[in-house]
Amino acid sequence: MEPLDLTQQPPRSPRELLPGLSLLMAARTVDKLRATLPGGNIGEYQITGFSSSLLNALEIPEALLRAAIARAASDAEVADWIREHSDPPRYDEINAKIEGRTIGERLDDPAFIARYPLAKRLPPETSRLDMLIVDDAEAFTNT
Repeated sequence: MEPLDLTQQPPRSPRELLPGLSLLMAARTVDKLRATLPGGNIGEYQITGFSSSLLNALEIPEALLRAAIARAASDAEVADWIREHSDPPRYDEINAKIEGRTIGERLDDPAFIARYPLAKRLPPETSRLDMLIVDDAEAFTNT
């Protein structure tokens, strides 16, 4: 797959799914890893956080997925690779854990607020996935 420049566009929504893979954050994580390939630019984004949590839950090392993405010709190939290197029956559990994280759980964390100041403007029960969507929209309103 081609590298991405995440200073020009955000990664995909954390709710967007890869073809045939019902796993939240997977498409977004693929985009962020594509941005770390030679010629890419990850910009202000990072792998730590939801992406690293997803990789840990899947028990997939970041370097192995990055290599699979670099070799793949399509999202479908990446989705197949993830399915082959993880435990698909756990996807519902992983999704529930990711979906259940709210802004309110992190409002006392100064590092979180510094990274996502918009969290103070959103209801505490807002999913952090939805916060990422709002953050992306605000970051790219002028592009």
